[in-house]
Amino acid sequence: MPVTMVLGAQWGDEGKGRAVDALASKADIVARFAGGDNAGHTVNVGSEIFKLHLLPSGILHNQAICVLGNGMVINPIKLLEEIDNIRALGVEITPERLAISTRAHIISPAHIGLDTAKEKARGDKALGTTLRGIGPTYLDKTGRKGIRTAEMLDIEKFAELLQETIASANEVIIEHGVELIDVEKNVQAYVDAAERLRPFIQDTMIILNERLEKDKFVLIEGAQGTLLDVDHGSYPYVTSSSTTSGGALAGLGIGPKYVDRVIGVAKAFCTRVGAGPLPTELNDEIAERLRGTGENFWDEFGTTTGRPRRCGWLDAVMLRYAVRLNGLTELTVTKLDILSGFDELKIAVGYTLDGKRIDTPPTTNDELERCLPIYETLAGWQEDVSQITVYDDLPQSARDYVNRIAELAHVPVKMISVGPERDQLIHVE
Repeated sequence: MPVTMVLGAQWGDEGKGRAVDALASKADIVARFAGGDNAGHTVNVGSEIFKLHLLPSGILHNQAICVLGNGMVINPIKLLEEIDNIRALGVEITPERLAISTRAHIISPAHIGLDTAKEKARGDKALGTTLRGIGPTYLDKTGRKGIRTAEMLDIEKFAELLQETIASANEVIIEHGVELIDVEKNVQAYVDAAERLRPFIQDTMIILNERLEKDKFVLIEGAQGTLLDVDHGSYPYVTSSSTTSGGALAGLGIGPKYVDRVIGVAKAFCTRVGAGPLPTELNDEIAERLRGTGENFWDEFGTTTGRPRRCGWLDAVMLRYAVRLNGLTELTVTKLDILSGFDELKIAVGYTLDGKRIDTPPTTNDELERCLPIYETLAGWQEDVSQITVYDDLPQSARDYVNRIAELAHVPVKMISVGPERDQLIHVE
């Protein structure tokens, strides 16, 4: 069992951390391959809630080496804050347990400032980014003027690069009425962070491939979701990296011959944060019921941003698209417990576009915005399913709903979460 991938099959926030946590107890390595601290994975263990943004969810399992891959963009300050917070909860984090790729790119204060300035300049056409510098960092990466984590191994050179980058960014920022970046203060903070992170910086491509050659189990943890992929999502309302299975290979430096399991994680309904098409979006009391009140972390408010998520019925058109695009071998369905108490449930099985039925998503946002979902209605259930641990003990209507998801997606559902706790995960035989 060399490589298992866990990927988001919707617009992010699907509950990937739950699936990763369930599998990580047997993993030799748990690796992130893309994104930065715009991601947010929450794992609930007993009375403790672990909110992770950069560290893989596997950090909670002591036997696993955790890897931050070359495809990631890393804010050193945020990473250290997260390490310190997790350590305070009793989790051991050492250079033997955490490896940061020498080829990952650094989010600098310049990138954060530029992100804010550019989003402000867009006005009504803002993309809804997290303002954490993700996009500008990837832009510098592809423009061949980024700063990689390996530069932190030479502190003096690293400080010089930061000074140049911030000074250049300030020339742009001042034109947008955004506060200038304090060069001296920020360079010192990043130099201090580099001193602490240097022991963790390694060639993770070598670490991964050496263990794969020995048939060790590598678990790959995706960030965001398939429908936010920079190439295959609803561009430009996407993230700045590749969130799919292909992106996982490039973002870690491993080959496809090792992959034998690709798990897509999908909520039992749909959510999205920020702008962009959401064909099954609801703006009524059903949406409010799906979203929750925000009084607990299981409600539909972003782990990273705190923003309320847009909610709607499950979209099987988009789910099939994600299955095909990633080569998914199975699904994990999360938040089935939220659907308890509905008299009936709906699944979008196709779209009507300008009077014609289509069964695959169109490639342009203009067309996708005009799509009207074709719904199939299924019976709901009233029972509380949150304490059920065996699939056959679920109400018949709940099993019918899960089975229909599998039929429409053309892959089996192998895991179902019915609550936030570790033991609220049902394995389907």
